[in-house]
Amino acid sequence: MEPISYLQSIILGVIQGIAEPFPISSLGHSVVIPQVFGWNIHQNADYFLSFLVATHCATALVLFIFFWEDWKRILRGLWYSVRSGFRTDPADPDAKLGWLLVVGTIPAGILGFALEHPLRTLFASAEVAAIFLAVNGLLLLGFERLRRRAPEPDDWKGDSDPRIARTMSFKQAAAIGTAQAAALIPGISRSGMAMGGGLLTGLSNEDAARFSFLLATPIIGAAGVLKLPELMGSAGNGVRGQALVGAIAAGITTWFAVRFLLRFFRSNRLTPFGIYCLIVGVILTIAFAL
Repeated sequence: MEPISYLQSIILGVIQGIAEPFPISSLGHSVVIPQVFGWNIHQNADYFLSFLVATHCATALVLFIFFWEDWKRILRGLWYSVRSGFRTDPADPDAKLGWLLVVGTIPAGILGFALEHPLRTLFASAEVAAIFLAVNGLLLLGFERLRRRAPEPDDWKGDSDPRIARTMSFKQAAAIGTAQAAALIPGISRSGMAMGGGLLTGLSNEDAARFSFLLATPIIGAAGVLKLPELMGSAGNGVRGQALVGAIAAGITTWFAVRFLLRFFRSNRLTPFGIYCLIVGVILTIAFAL
């Protein structure tokens, strides 16, 4: 019997593609969904982790393609900055944004490498994920309440990258990257932590979402590439075909989810996602307890 069916892989891939950019925790949903549907999938099993790696790699690849024009400018700006002695020109926000992403990626990468296995082992249960989904909802609502400034109707107009580079400091980028380590706990959203951190620095919802998506690309991509060999090894036995199908489903839904969110946040807040996570988390916590 296959450890993951092709139908299950499509459902899990779609959930990954939606829940990764949405601030609702893809890992949390990947943990609770098998329990909700009664699937015999063990969240700490090597084959399931290998499957998730494939869907995360697809998400990172799609994010890179989606923001390809941004990444070309950012990488060019970083190259010019390195050649000029690591200086950033105020008239060239691409280099500043690039270094903000570097600074935000370093703590997230270090903490992720050090804490991923112990945290996932400790918290990888549907019951715990449901509790932390509710916590994630409270965090999102708290970010909106504590945001540095209220949204304005024209926040989305113009180029986001110069606004991000102008508003955010390197210290704030490092804090956001560090806070994302909480997303190693199923139920806490990586994108939610990044978007919330952006709001606390004074970004608009759309700019905070864009920064979150840009920051996600190297973090998710590097983690996926490092673990991809496991899918090619014994841990991937019996799930490689399903992983490919799940990755395709995740990639397609990620593309449309990002397009939707960038438009959604032009005039909306994190509040609906906070309410969703809080309600679903509480309901599932009670259901699993009973």
